Formats: sequence, structure tokens, C-alpha cells
Amino acid sequence: MSKGSKCSRGLKRLCASALLVGAALPASSQEIDLDFYGYVMLDTIYDFDRVDPDWNDVLRPSKIPVNCPGDAGCGTDGETIFGIRQTRFGVRAAIPTDIGEINTKLEFELLGVGNDAGKITPRLRHAWAEINQFGAGQTNTVFMDGDVFPNSIEYWGPVGMVFFRNIQARWTPLATETQRFAVALEDPSAGIDSGKVPDISPGLNVRGKNELPDLTAHWRIQQDWGHFQAAGILRQVGFEAFDDQTQESFSGEETGYGINLSGSLNTIGRDQVLWQFVYGKGIGNYFNDGGPDLAPDAQLRATAVPIVGWLLFYNRWWNDAWSSSIGWSEADIDNRDGQVDAAIENSSYGLVNLLHYPADNIMVGAELQHGELNLNDGADGTDTRVQVSFKFSF
Repeated sequence: MSKGSKCSRGLKRLCASALLVGAALPASSQEIDLDFYGYVMLDTIYDFDRVDPDWNDVLRPSKIPVNCPGDAGCGTDGETIFGIRQTRFGVRAAIPTDIGEINTKLEFELLGVGNDAGKITPRLRHAWAEINQFGAGQTNTVFMDGDVFPNSIEYWGPVGMVFFRNIQARWTPLATETQRFAVALEDPSAGIDSGKVPDISPGLNVRGKNELPDLTAHWRIQQDWGHFQAAGILRQVGFEAFDDQTQESFSGEETGYGINLSGSLNTIGRDQVLWQFVYGKGIGNYFNDGGPDLAPDAQLRATAVPIVGWLLFYNRWWNDAWSSSIGWSEADIDNRDGQVDAAIENSSYGLVNLLHYPADNIMVGAELQHGELNLNDGADGTDTRVQVSFKFSF
């Protein structure tokens, strides 16, 4: 193992010789450049209200209880929460070959979701590889603009933002310092809201059906004033159903589509205005905290659900050691007539913070956060919390 120019970052970089990759490989492939990175993060939160206990160390508005008793998280207001689930670890590798350099990224965090919600468990974020114009694996969807995420310490982020890491095969024919164009075929998934169907047909079981991949693309320009990105998505969202009582089965599909416009505007020094506006049908699955892709209409026919989201944030740098962020985001769902009263209709998310960087690789900050949730029947709930976090990067 040697430390040459590629290892100038010291212990953070390891260069593996041909002994690690096999002496039979071409000379250009006999050195791998590894970069280990990540951080340890402690979140201390006082929640003035309550959320679903499985989600109490993030502010995810869809998990705010509204109908109490009954909803998860109902109880006496006020709760103190300590969490380390934002802690992250990753490794990057650059591998030279005869046809170009392979760049890979493998990254995990400790915030469990799905069946692991509420648990401290490794969760895959990125498993990605690129060579020349082609990439494959799991990473941020092409429909997303990760650069409009505000400079905050809360994990979940703006509700109206497109935020989804997806399995995909990507082609990037244009990638310069000022422009990028990318197109991808992505793993399809359909979020199904059965609405009132179980009440009318108790024996009917409905699930998503994924026949075709999602098609995504974006074009981005980067200039001294900031950046602008236009992204689009076209997808088929389908379902299949089986009736236990009649033993009948049937299926159907709808076309989903969306456009996502986003960007940043440089203002004073390092300050930035971050913005995004997205609209579409059958794309709730791509939202940070969106709704269903398909839901029943008044005749209980599956229809693609319209959704609109937006965010507007300002990142302020007071000096090299202090920064702040302030902003608001919303997601609005045009519910179908066959959805139940408890279906989510609107959610909102806002924050303001003050962050301090006392030394390289150290951050400590305080943040005031507020979330709102409105349901189909007009019922609503709110959550306000204060978070203080300590982050040590490596």
C-alpha cells in the first residue's frame, strides 16, 4: 500500500496496489483510489407537540397525529428526544481501466424506514457506479435537484421537494462545467390508495403493478449567478386486484407525468436563494413526503392523483463560522372523490436556524421547525419543535 499524489488527504485515502486487484489486470487498472467519509451526528430535540413515535427524531408532516385518540403519536404534548440516526458512513472508489475510470459510491446511514421505522439500523443510501457517460445502481433520481435542499440540521426536509433515491440505469451524454443533460430508466413503483374500496368491497385486495420502467430526464445549466434545472418524468402507474369473495381478478394502468423546475440564485457573498416548483399526476412516490400515485374516483375507478409542490429557502452566511437558513415548503394533493376523509390533502414545512462551525469538520446548531398537516375532511394538526445538533465529520 503506497501514499502517492492520490493519497494527499492522508489517512482518508488509501491506494490499493495490484496485489489487491490481481496481477493479471492491465497496468492502468492496478491502483484503486479509496476515499472514506462520513460523520457522527447527535440530535437533541424538544417537541412541543407530538408525532408518530417511529418518526419522532424527524419532522415528517405526514406523521403528525390529527384524529386522536386513534392516530399513532396521540398523547400529552411535549417530548424530549435524543437521536444518532443521521450518522453516516460512505466510501468512494476510483478505478482506472483501459476504457475509462470507474467511479463508485457506497453510502449508508442509521435511519431505518419501512419495517425498520424507528430503529437504529443501517440503511443504504447510494450504491452507484459510473464509467464515462453511463451509470448504474441506486442514487438520486434524475427527476430530483439535490442542490435545492436547504442548509439545515433536520433530516427529513421540505415536503414539497422531489426527493427520491432510486435504482436506475443512466446516460449522461452532456456533462461540462456549465451544462448537463441526463436521461434514465428507473425502477417503477406505484403508491396505491384504496380509498373507500375496502368498505364497499371488503374482499378486494389491491396492489401496485409495475410493467414498464419510469423514464426521467433533466437539463441543467450552471453559471456564476447560480443554476437552473428542468426535469421531467413519464411513467405508467398500474394496479392489479383480486376479489376473495368472487375469485375475480382485474388490473389497469394510468399514465403519470411531471415537470420539476428548480434552481439557485447567488446573492451576497456565499448567500443563495433556493427554489423549486413541481407539478404532475401519479408522481407522489417521488415527493419527499408526498401522497399516492393512484386513488379511486367517485365510481371507484383508479385515477392518477394530481400533486403540486414548491419550496423557497434562503441560505445566509454571516461569516465563515456562522450561517442561517430560513424558508417554507408545501405539497398539495388534489384528492379523488373515492378517497377517505383521512387522506392527506396538504402538508407544510418550515424552519429557521443558526449554525456554527468552530473548527474544520465540526458543526453545532440550533433550529426552530414547524410542520402542518391537513386532511381531506378539513381536520388538521401541527407540530413545532426545537432541535440542537452536534456534527463531527471525517
